Amino acid sequence: MKETLLIELLTEELPPKSLAKLGLAFREQVQKSLAEAGFIAADNAGKWFATPRRLALQFEDCLDTQPDRTLEKKGPAVASGIGADGTPTKALDGFMRSAGVEFSQLERLNDGKAEYFVARIKKSGERIDQHVSGFVEAALKKLPVAKLMRWGAGEAQFVRPVHGLVMMHGARIVPGEVLGLPSRNITRGHRFLSVGVLEIPHARDYAKTLADKGRVVACYATRRDAIRAQLDKAANLQPGRQWLPDEALVDEVTSLVEYPVVYEAGFEEEFLAVPQECLILTMKANQKYFPLLKDGKLTSRFLVVSNMQVADPKHIVGGNERVVRPRLSDARFFFNQDRKMPLASRIDKLDSIVYHNKLGTVGERVRRLAKLAGAIAHRLHADVAQAERGALLCKADLVTDMVGEFPELQGIMGRYYAHHDQEPAAVADAIEAHYHPRFNGDSLPAGNIAAACALADKLDALVGFFGIGQLPTGDKDPFGLRRAALGVLRILMETPLPLDLSELIDEAAAGFGAGLLAGDYKAQLLDFMLERLRGQLRDAGHDQKLVDAVLALKPTRIDKVPAKLAAVKAFAQLPEAEALAAANKRIVNILRKTEGVAGEADVALLQEPAEKALFERVTAITPGVRSFVANEDYADALKALAGLRGEVDAFFDGVMVMAEEPLTRANRLALLRQLAGLMNQVADISKL
Repeated sequence: MKETLLIELLTEELPPKSLAKLGLAFREQVQKSLAEAGFIAADNAGKWFATPRRLALQFEDCLDTQPDRTLEKKGPAVASGIGADGTPTKALDGFMRSAGVEFSQLERLNDGKAEYFVARIKKSGERIDQHVSGFVEAALKKLPVAKLMRWGAGEAQFVRPVHGLVMMHGARIVPGEVLGLPSRNITRGHRFLSVGVLEIPHARDYAKTLADKGRVVACYATRRDAIRAQLDKAANLQPGRQWLPDEALVDEVTSLVEYPVVYEAGFEEEFLAVPQECLILTMKANQKYFPLLKDGKLTSRFLVVSNMQVADPKHIVGGNERVVRPRLSDARFFFNQDRKMPLASRIDKLDSIVYHNKLGTVGERVRRLAKLAGAIAHRLHADVAQAERGALLCKADLVTDMVGEFPELQGIMGRYYAHHDQEPAAVADAIEAHYHPRFNGDSLPAGNIAAACALADKLDALVGFFGIGQLPTGDKDPFGLRRAALGVLRILMETPLPLDLSELIDEAAAGFGAGLLAGDYKAQLLDFMLERLRGQLRDAGHDQKLVDAVLALKPTRIDKVPAKLAAVKAFAQLPEAEALAAANKRIVNILRKTEGVAGEADVALLQEPAEKALFERVTAITPGVRSFVANEDYADALKALAGLRGEVDAFFDGVMVMAEEPLTRANRLALLRQLAGLMNQVADISKL
């Protein structure tokens, strides 16, 4: 008989930031156990429910009794299971007793490595009552819970105390016990809007019963959608208004309420004199409010997601307005206090903050950044003094009261304070922009001054940590070096900037004390960054072979990579491309085995018509190809190379490269080296 299976744990308030993860993991573990035992189909994903006070699962079409099954039990190898006299050994006897079979019932299987005995045991299907409690207990032990709690006098442990258990199959209570609690068919609704216990008449009626009688929206996704819809509706009460999107905050409030109701509240407009980033962060981080914007600017109104529905919400609205006011007053106080001291006067305080025990203090670091940013600005023909000033001030806001309270505002507050100190606009903007890009898809620094400061910040970190051997390993990257590498690559490639990565690394290394940076850190760092670039280009949709061909030459002018990719893509579509790529691969393999060949081919030593024709053709097109490459006309360079196909094919068809006569052999190898050098200026086309 198939019916709906319901499982619910009624708890105290669960951690909001991990609620959805708990619900999903609970569903995944129980679904796996039910499917493996044959109670549900393998593709029956079921439904999961999660509110601050409950985790629940629902599986439709769940069998009351699992099908009869044949279990396969692997025994000892045949070689060790049969003695010299042909009788079973003690190992095989023990296996047969444990499996409950006779010797005649055993089968032999070969897995490719050895032959072994197998017992096939027919087992009658068992009722779900015998299994559900065990499945739930096992699933709870595998949930992603950082810290467990105990409650009462028992030994049960979970992330929060559990006070109720529901296990039902259709209208029937499935007997069992989990965490010391017996299964029942009753639950509780909303802590304030529902009265007493709720009886669940049927497992399929779980969500409806809670919604109708308990004032609880049990489904996480449904509750989340309801919150978004109410936020949209409340914001749209006035034209031009919108609530500030923040999906993480929507997730968090979804995990904090069981019956969401959105109310609008406000604060005094005088607080809008404080930078809107401070007010927004104060409302979101401390109070879980959704600020309202009008035409892109913060207003003095905000939206509250409440867990209560009342006829007159004035007390809820008034209470939230009273709570937010001191928070906004604190932000205003920090802002006013911070502006009493110029940013420049705070630089000395950075000497008391350790950046890393081997890499010095933050104060020492900003002095390195100033020198490096100035050098980069010089290469970009930008204002060196402004780049140095921006880099010197870029960490000064770390010792302000506002950033001490809200570390997320570092850089942002520095820009506001720099404007207040009447620093040049480019300097103020660079203070904030030097952190960019902070994440995938984030904006890049605008302008050469900001770009110089951002590159300096990231390159200093990369060179410093690689230089002291602190490389990322596996999924561990405590210093954010992968993010820094991707930031450098994006700035160089997407801005784009005509800077050589190898030279930038040398500039950054020059700022560190003698002997501090050890080992072959530069080669390691370049390889690390090219691997990040490989992944970045692949994620952007570029063909892997094209990416491999371009990066095989280990380019350090990252700004030229997109043009080279486009050129190689166009070349790969030419009819000559495949033959030339194969010939180039052959050339590379030949030259790899004959190291030491140098110089250019001597025309006087050419003998065969095919090698003379190839030499003449290579000599003829070399100036044009080099000119195309120098002018970054990579597509034209590769198109010109495509014209070599006939001569290259004829050469390999009619010329013995590894001739017995040493001078002839060396001359032909030199010709191939010239050809390889000419063909592989843009990319290693053998990779195609």
